[in-house]
Amino acid sequence: MISTLRGVPQQVNLNSAIIEVGGFGMLIQATPQTLATLQVGREVLVHTSMVVREDSMTLFGFASGEECEVFEILTAVSGVGPRTGLAILAVHTPEEVRIAASTKDTKAFTKVSGIGPKGAERIVLELSGKLTPTGAPVPAGSSKTRAWEPQVLEALTGLGWTERDALKALDALAKNEPQIVTSGSVPEILRAVLRSLGRGNRPGN
Repeated sequence: MISTLRGVPQQVNLNSAIIEVGGFGMLIQATPQTLATLQVGREVLVHTSMVVREDSMTLFGFASGEECEVFEILTAVSGVGPRTGLAILAVHTPEEVRIAASTKDTKAFTKVSGIGPKGAERIVLELSGKLTPTGAPVPAGSSKTRAWEPQVLEALTGLGWTERDALKALDALAKNEPQIVTSGSVPEILRAVLRSLGRGNRPGN
């Protein structure tokens, strides 16, 4: 079983990459997030999960061990194959998957292409007790770092808001719309915060 690869990317494609290891080119399938961390010619360490079938062996690569672990737990669910597991992690971070599983948030899984309400219910049912959030629960209104917070803060400060004002807006959102900060994706949370800050206008507009 190949659990990690350390080598130099020779080619990075839309859904895959070729990493040269000891003179061999290893093809991995990966999420856009993982592929974005790879640079041709620059050595990387990739965590991997190998799926063996009668007619093929496919290697899936991940930027972190946590992402790989969540992928393997997801693909143990009946009806969730490697492609679907990869699609889930292309939409949600590992922590977001953990939160969705622990809170039985089926809507989070229906955001993934190819997963309907019944499929989402089965996934939540089979993941019960297998995936739990890694961080301590964050009370609504708390300014402690949430999984999505650094990305949203960076986007807001890039648009011109101060970090102080951005944090206030995030805390208000957590208090007034807890469902969004619990199960929403980074783009959804960002849009909601921008609406609260002035319907997406930049400061001074």
